[in-house]
Amino acid sequence: MKTTIHEVMTSRSALPLIFSIPHSGEQVPAEVTWLDGLDEPTLMRDVDRFVDVLYDPVIDQMGFIPIKSEWHRYVIDLNRSENQYDASAVEGAPLPVGKEPKGLHWSQTTHGEVLIKNPMTKELHHQLVDRYYRPFHDAMLEKRQDLHQSHGVVYHLDLHSMPSKGTSLHPDPDQDRAEIVISDYHGEKSGAQFRDIVMGAYQDSGFEVAYNWPYVGGGITRRYGDPRLGFHSIQ
Repeated sequence: MKTTIHEVMTSRSALPLIFSIPHSGEQVPAEVTWLDGLDEPTLMRDVDRFVDVLYDPVIDQMGFIPIKSEWHRYVIDLNRSENQYDASAVEGAPLPVGKEPKGLHWSQTTHGEVLIKNPMTKELHHQLVDRYYRPFHDAMLEKRQDLHQSHGVVYHLDLHSMPSKGTSLHPDPDQDRAEIVISDYHGEKSGAQFRDIVMGAYQDSGFEVAYNWPYVGGGITRRYGDPRLGFHSIQ
């Protein structure tokens, strides 16, 4: 008899499930000097602060080790592609100044505070990618491959936080948001069954849940979701 997705997801002894938490880190390495001296509100402006604290108890209870970074997203944003940076952040970048101000390297905050006044060298860019970006994604790829080989399917939850009301930079300015947003890139990165289980779990717990609004899923969701091959990813 074929095992259903619900049976797989409710059997803790056989959970092909990955939790990733890319934006709760607050550590800044010494080589990222442009963040020195920032006041705490500015430095923490775009951190998904305490998302790890929120989810760690249930992750521990289930016996999982989440894939998360201790490094601040202003050091390098794990939810971006490696080529998503512009010349305001890196000398000689192929993209012009202002094209990706909140890309792999944030040159300004969502409130417009300038973070990078002078572009970093290409050498430093490559150093940050090698030290802080690739280890996270290497861990994701390794865990993903191991689970797929053992189970033939992988379910992935990429955990973030968000403002409770849209800002002028969002598609929903001044609008109150649902408490939980489930995003799977318009249904392309997760099968409907997994999506419904995740949405239903939050709804059953009393949360107001929205689907693909105002977020549709970031670079991590797009990178690791491919339901045709058995990879289901939800932000």
